[in-house]
Amino acid sequence: MSAIGAIIGRELRLSLRQGGDLLTLLVLFIGIGVLVPLAVGPDRALLARIAPGIIWIAALLAQLLIHDRLFRADHEDGSLLAFRHAGLPLEAIVGAKLVAHWITGGLPVIIAAPLMGVMLGLEPMTALAAVGVLVIGTPALTALVAISAAITVGLRRGGLVAPVLILPLTLPVLIFGTGALSASAMAAQGQAVLLLGALSLVSVAMAPFAAAAALKISGE
Repeated sequence: MSAIGAIIGRELRLSLRQGGDLLTLLVLFIGIGVLVPLAVGPDRALLARIAPGIIWIAALLAQLLIHDRLFRADHEDGSLLAFRHAGLPLEAIVGAKLVAHWITGGLPVIIAAPLMGVMLGLEPMTALAAVGVLVIGTPALTALVAISAAITVGLRRGGLVAPVLILPLTLPVLIFGTGALSASAMAAQGQAVLLLGALSLVSVAMAPFAAAAALKISGE
């Protein structure tokens, strides 16, 4: 457990040293909230209807913006090779990196979500509800992005290929995440939240093994 904590701490320190990534992520996320009203117009009712979808699309784009830092730097400096021969299973190492990546890539988006929701015309309570829904759903995005990053880590233009691979897989997350915020009936919202949670659980459980397998193949 201490080894996993050390890996999480290492990833967090590396992310903090690259503070520009975090700033860029937040600028992108909030910038979408600024640009959409300018493009759509001042119709507050329309903005409120499309706001849940915009929030989730922005969350996905923010994940894609920083997905390359998950494994590529370790691949280039040889750390991945060292990880493969470490006493800790590669799956556990990948899981620790996923936790750190969610903290530095998902948590800032969750914190900024209420501000973006208000900018898009959501009621304050709905904007606050976006925090809970994103907490449930963003682990799935992180897990799926990690699998894509692992598959493309050895490719020269992997950063361009990864979004093409990951977008179809993220569609259920976007659909249920949007439904959890925009469904008119409480029962429909509850079902969407449950399905979103199930997707996150399955994705998080599967991602360390799938990503580790892809990393082992890329290292052969």
